[in-house]
Amino acid sequence: MLPKVLVDADGCPVIDETIKVAKQFGLQVLLFCDTSHAIDRPEAETIIVSKGADAVDFKLVNHVRKGDIIVTQDYGLASMVLAKKGYAINQNGWEYTSENIGQLLEFRYTSQKIRRTGGRLKGPKKRQKENDEKFEQALTELCIRAIN
Repeated sequence: MLPKVLVDADGCPVIDETIKVAKQFGLQVLLFCDTSHAIDRPEAETIIVSKGADAVDFKLVNHVRKGDIIVTQDYGLASMVLAKKGYAINQNGWEYTSENIGQLLEFRYTSQKIRRTGGRLKGPKKRQKENDEKFEQALTELCIRAIN
């Protein structure tokens, strides 16, 4: 059975690129979003979840099967996907693995503590065309691995 590609679509900048790559491999794409971000693409199935803290994440992770590919920026969601033996990749083509997820979750916790105490952190750089190209290449390689 072929893997599916599941996208944490709220705020995801690579939805079209994901669909393009998945289509090359004949993989089904599921877009998960809440009611304030209703995203519709004819080449993908959209699953709309009511608003709520982590509602999209929990709905998405309940659809994950071993070998599925998930596109997300969320470290917590990525860790749940890895626990279910899925693959997780972010919008820049960086793959989450069992080797790096612990450090990422620790970084997220530290960042939250800094923000809660009034500290500020530098945001991400402006997205460039090269980011999309790198993502497509990494997703293509991940699809090949997931299929084989």
